This record gives sequence, structure tokens and C-alpha cells, in this order.
Amino acid sequence: MSDPHPSERRRRRAVITGLGPISAAGIGKDELWLSILEAKSAIKRVTFFDTSALHAHHAAEIPNWEPAVFFPPHRLKRLDRYAQFSVASALLALEDAKLPWSNSAPQDRVGVSFGTALGGIANAEREHAAFLAGGPRAVNQTLALTVFGGSAHSNIAMECGFRGPGTTNSNSCSSGAVSVGEALRFIRDGMADVIVAGGAEAPLCPLTFGSFDFIKTMSRWNGDPPEFACRPFDLTRQGFVMGEGAASLVVEELQHARKRGAHIYAEVLGYALSNDAHHMTSPHPGGAAVIRCMREALADARVTPGEIDYINAHASGTRLNDANEAACILSVFGANPPPVSGTKAVTGHPLGATAALEMVLCALAIQHQVLPPTLHHETPDPTCPLDIIPNAARPAKVRYALNNAFGFGGINSSVVLGPPPQ
Repeated sequence: MSDPHPSERRRRRAVITGLGPISAAGIGKDELWLSILEAKSAIKRVTFFDTSALHAHHAAEIPNWEPAVFFPPHRLKRLDRYAQFSVASALLALEDAKLPWSNSAPQDRVGVSFGTALGGIANAEREHAAFLAGGPRAVNQTLALTVFGGSAHSNIAMECGFRGPGTTNSNSCSSGAVSVGEALRFIRDGMADVIVAGGAEAPLCPLTFGSFDFIKTMSRWNGDPPEFACRPFDLTRQGFVMGEGAASLVVEELQHARKRGAHIYAEVLGYALSNDAHHMTSPHPGGAAVIRCMREALADARVTPGEIDYINAHASGTRLNDANEAACILSVFGANPPPVSGTKAVTGHPLGATAALEMVLCALAIQHQVLPPTLHHETPDPTCPLDIIPNAARPAKVRYALNNAFGFGGINSSVVLGPPPQ
């Protein structure tokens, strides 16, 4: 890692001290990591609603979600599934970080940076059906409080008494990465000492699910096994598989973390954001903005391409996007790029929460010195000539990791994580 410019040597540093994933592949870091090690996919045929009129039939549903484990009854009345995931993931991350909180003793130097693609849209969909069937009196009176995306960070702040910066971005599938990148900025700029950063999504309802099916971005696999619906980088890939869930990371100023003796998983070193300015769903041919995004994240981190040991790719499983990302990786890293994996084959693709989940996996890869696999890879695609860690986790030296997240609207984000500071 190159020596920083003298004028920059004292800039505040941000580290990850807590992890709180909620996914179909596991709730909590240990369950999720076990799914990675066991190469166990959470993708199944949809059970939440009837998909017979659609072409897509698979998703990563969280089975037997029990919000009462996290919330008393009076709180649940004002939290839809999306907000439940948001707050519960934050509580898991805070518990993991051993960071004290209390809404009766608010903290001005702790904030929340969250992301989502659709917010409470699935709840709105259900309430609209109730409205059509029974009129205004049939609608939950708290609808206005639950449907907006900002309910994620607002409810976390209220639950925990965090009065620092508060924001929920909506940058489609880049949202979770943007939330972590903005947490880095808040800490660097001295606006907070701790940021709970992450993303949440609960999109599994008929109209919402169907809307993605209509535009032909979702996998139309209808065979066995069901988890083969998601095949990142495989020649026979058909599209992405929608999921649900959330992930929170406690991002903390280094000296603040050291002072309280916190365990540090990784350091957040660099962040970049760009836009293709081309098309709502198709990547720009040549990937100029994606290439620039990765390069700027590396430059911000002061890490060279040769120092990156692992890339957690966006790797949604769509034909155009996987091939474009592979070409962009080769452009940035040369003919021998580091190992790459697409972990959506394990977790599904919970849209705005995905990159936060993948950031958790990058931190755990650094912690355990193990590379997560790309599942269901049977037929190599010549347009994706990468070492994609096929089908099984791989022990390896992992110091620096890059996480890519690309969303509808041409939104590109990259975040670089590094080893815990010595």
C-alpha cells in the first residue's frame, strides 16, 4: 500500500466493528457464513404468492421470520417487514460490536446511513389491495409512516437514540454500498464517530415481483434443482433471482474503536460512485463509468490493483451485466485479475440490501481468510474469463477486497476494504 501524501496522513479512518446480516441464507453473521462455507443456496420456488401467471418462479425468501424476537407488540404495529429487517439488522450489528445504546440516553456522535431500492413498496401493495376491497377504513392507519424509504434510518435512530447524521439513499442495487461509502465520508469529515450503515429490502409481493419479470431481467429457470435459477458468470445464466433481507455494519472511527477495545473486522479504505448516463437497465458498452468507478475507489483507498486479493462482484446473473462486469474487471486489473465471486447465488438478490450483505461477506473473508464461492457454475462463459471460485469456498490470503454494486439507472459503486489496522 503506497504511503499517503503528508497532508493526508492524519485523516480520520473508519473501521468495521459490527456485522448484522438478515438473509434467506442465514440470520446473523455465523449462520450466513456457514451457508457460504457449506455452499448452501437459499433460493427456492416462491411460496409467498402464486407465480403461475409469470415467467419467474424463484426467490430467496426468509422462512419463518419472527419479528417478536426483536420487537415488543406495540413497536410492531408501526414497523412493516422492510422496517423490521432494517432495525433488527442494526440491533444485531450493535450487539456484535458490543456498542451500548439507549433511546433514553441519546448519542449525538452516532448516526445512521441506510439504503433501499423500493422501501416499503410491498407493504403499500398489500394495503392498496385492502383499499380496493374495503375502502379507506380497511387500510392500516400507519401506512404513511411505513411506506417511505426513510423509515429505515428513522426507526433505527429512534430505537437506539442516535442523533447524528441520518439518511436513507435510494440508488437501486447500489444502495447498500452507497450507505457504507457515505458512512466513510461522515467519519472522515468528522460528522460522527460511529455510523450504522446498511441496506434493507422486502420486495416479495406479486406486483413488485411481476414488474421485474415484465422487463425480462429475472431468471426464468423452471427446472430442478430450483437454486440453479441463479448462475452468475455461467454460460447458461438467465437473469437475477430476487430476495429479501437486510444487513447493517457498524462503521466506527479507528481511535474511537481502539479506545473501547472493539474487535475490528476490516477497515473501510475507499469509495467511488459513478453513472453510465446511458440506459435504465443495460450497461454502457465498454463500461467506461464502471472502470472509472473501480479505479477511483482504489485511488481513494490508496491501494494498487495488484494489492486486491478478492473481488465480490455485482454478478447478478444477467447475460449483459455479468459479461460487462468481467470485461471491466479485466480492464482495471489486467490479464490476471484477483479471484472473483458472485455470492447472489447463495443469498439471492435483495436489491438495495445486497451490497451491504456482500460487504459483510468481504469483511468475513478478511476475518477468516477464506474466499466465498460462486455457486452453480457448470459451463464457463468465454466472455467471463475470470477465476470465479467455482462452487466451493477457498482458503486464501485476503488483505484487500473490492465490492462492486451496479444498479438500474446505470448507478455504479465500488468500496474497498482492507485488513484491521495494526
